[in-house]
Amino acid sequence: MQIDGVNPVRATRTQVWTALNDPEVLARCVPGVKTLTLIDANTFKMLLEIAIGPVKGKFDGKIEILERQEPDTVKLSVSAKAPTGIVNATGTVRLEENEGETLVHWSGEPKLMGMLASLGGRLVRGVAKQQAGIFFGKLEGEAQKIAV
Repeated sequence: MQIDGVNPVRATRTQVWTALNDPEVLARCVPGVKTLTLIDANTFKMLLEIAIGPVKGKFDGKIEILERQEPDTVKLSVSAKAPTGIVNATGTVRLEENEGETLVHWSGEPKLMGMLASLGGRLVRGVAKQQAGIFFGKLEGEAQKIAV
């Protein structure tokens, strides 16, 4: 399943890029994140509490940056597991300057396993769009604080 979207952020591309590469900012912006720890330049460990329909869980996971082309594109891999299921996903974030704001193009391909797949699978696209809206709203506020 492919999910994608475009969200405008009223900040410069440099501000958005900086915010997206700051683990403390991401921890404040990503819905459900309890902890986000930088392991090395390309790896984060996370604890995420989410609900997809009737399936709720605390997911232990890892985010790996597969490719980074500053200040335009990041490709990443996410893997997380909980008693309710496993999520593996790949994704791309691309930034485009557009008349005083930055358009954030995002896409991903999540693969769900376990109870999460059987009970929450059909809801993933809608939940992803909703969570993206929350994330980008918070990211905008964080990015606007960054001096360039």
